[in-house]
Amino acid sequence: MEIKDIVLKTLKESTEPLKGGEIAEKSGVDKKEVDKAIKILVKENLIHSPKRCFYAAK
Repeated sequence: MEIKDIVLKTLKESTEPLKGGEIAEKSGVDKKEVDKAIKILVKENLIHSPKRCFYAAK
């Protein structure tokens, strides 16, 4: 499973938007890798940022 898939799965399982650090903690993935995955997922329009530094699955 790719890191971006793990990040997306973590966001889908969450009931509220998460920060990058929280995603890293819940998924067990390094924060730098999570940040890279977030950028890709935003470009692919699979996640959005409802407020600054928080992310949620669409």
